[in-house]
Amino acid sequence: MGEITIAINEVWLVMAAILVMFMQAGFALVEAGFTQAKHAGNIIMKNVMDFSVGGLTYWAFGFALAYGGSSLGGFLAYGEVFFFDDSTRASEWFFQVVFAATAATIISGAVAGRVKFTSYLLYTPFITGLIYPIVTHWVWGGGWLSELGFVDFAGSGVVHMLGGVAALAGALVVGPRLGKYDESGKPLAIPGHSLTLGALGVFILWFGWYGFNAGSTLAAVGQDIAHPAVTTTLAAGAGALGAMFTAWAVTGKPDVGYTINGVLAGLVGITAGTAAIGFGLSIVTGFIAGALMVGSVILLERRGVDDPVGAISVHGTAGLWGVIAVALFSGEAALGIQLIGAGAIILWAFVTSFAVFKAIDLTVGMRVAKEEELAGLDISEHGSDAYPEFVFQHEVVDLRMNGNGSHQTEDTVQAG
Repeated sequence: MGEITIAINEVWLVMAAILVMFMQAGFALVEAGFTQAKHAGNIIMKNVMDFSVGGLTYWAFGFALAYGGSSLGGFLAYGEVFFFDDSTRASEWFFQVVFAATAATIISGAVAGRVKFTSYLLYTPFITGLIYPIVTHWVWGGGWLSELGFVDFAGSGVVHMLGGVAALAGALVVGPRLGKYDESGKPLAIPGHSLTLGALGVFILWFGWYGFNAGSTLAAVGQDIAHPAVTTTLAAGAGALGAMFTAWAVTGKPDVGYTINGVLAGLVGITAGTAAIGFGLSIVTGFIAGALMVGSVILLERRGVDDPVGAISVHGTAGLWGVIAVALFSGEAALGIQLIGAGAIILWAFVTSFAVFKAIDLTVGMRVAKEEELAGLDISEHGSDAYPEFVFQHEVVDLRMNGNGSHQTEDTVQAG
């Protein structure tokens, strides 16, 4: 391989990784916009820590467990712990670390508004340094699923389904937000404070996803990077339509939140087969992903699982569909093998994540106190407000007059 070819491929991989890294901004905006204003600063801190703590953990041993020099029975890699100054694999590490951070970030939104910041700092290293890297080795590091013939080009299962399942485990351990369910168990709406921020975050994620999918060619010379870019675009648009029409049929309105989350579901759904599924079938893949996401959100909510941003459904449900779609809509994989791989990833992600969350809950505790949750995690966990001009007093007992002359607690009066 000539020096020019090596240089072009290196530039492509690094630039694609930069696009994926920028997705952290998209996740931060989606999660902040879909949750209450009094938790926005906490959301920002968690997203910053996902990449900061996650990156350092992945450098220390996560990369070694995924792509170390030797493999332990196809289950995990070993060797090359602590990356040090191995410049020969620097671009590879950089591209992989942004994927690891994405898997961790998915969990943040599902448990938003009620988790201790210290507890979040404890479980993030487990996701990026242990749980995610081992699955990565199974599929992309020459592990047992790769040898079996499991196909996941850019991570519908490896990244998104894993993150969605881990998010489900976290939501089950921490429980629903205060006020999410009435005395009879009926789910109540707790609107996010800014659909505008949420939509901007979705567009940033869509933009970064071109690095996620097209960048997974891992090279530019001799690779078809345009095909993944086209299928990514078509599936995202179809995901929006699938979610919009499904929500319209269920709620009677073309719901904004469902629709923009449908974009993400479509992106997640096409990620596994982005290089193998044809253009027309990528539209089908995305449309079904968006529709499944809406149904999943409604079902989980009715079953008592509180996910403020729909992360479990967007990433977990659509991720599972993406793994299956590769077998249904391309000749690259067998359905049975895809189901075995999906089952293995789901089992591993749920059992290990639930164990970590439960251990933290039994020791330092996962959830903030009731008074702290009502006041908002910005003030209780970080001592500041994301929107100080619009937030009233933080004492829950403080009463304010609403427009009808009746009284509300601070929790319902403040912005978000």
